[in-house]
Amino acid sequence: MGLPAKLLGTGETELLHLRSHGKVLIGPTLWLLALAAAGGVLFGVMPASWRPWSGWVATALAVGFAIPAYVLPLLRWRTTTYTLTNHRLITRAGILNKVGHDVPVARITNVAYERSLSDRVFGCGSLVFTTSAEAPVVLTDVPKVEEVGVAISNLLFGVRA
Repeated sequence: MGLPAKLLGTGETELLHLRSHGKVLIGPTLWLLALAAAGGVLFGVMPASWRPWSGWVATALAVGFAIPAYVLPLLRWRTTTYTLTNHRLITRAGILNKVGHDVPVARITNVAYERSLSDRVFGCGSLVFTTSAEAPVVLTDVPKVEEVGVAISNLLFGVRA
């Protein structure tokens, strides 16, 4: 699901709509599993005379730690999108406070990508767009970064992908 049609200009078509690679959720998922294990251990070591309240306290603690450890990174991942149209490169991010950046395709002068070892393992990377007037725009953890870079280069040079 891409951008709503009301956010696109006249004659503008969406070519790519992406979000960062799912690898950004590996760390939060490991934290969630560790919290679940810790909650289970905490529940198991409490004396039976403390029940049922001990179970509610252990659950509340686990949920209280899970929100910043897992839920916030998940929401951040779900609300960060990168969209390429035939006129603009559009970035949107934010859970409560929305932040957006639109760069006209005509102002992009260079497209480069960067891939660390972990990026190569997961098949993603960062796209770096140099524009004619602003600081470089960096899209992190873009899936299939080389293919996206080629599609953008084709758009810049007038070849349709």
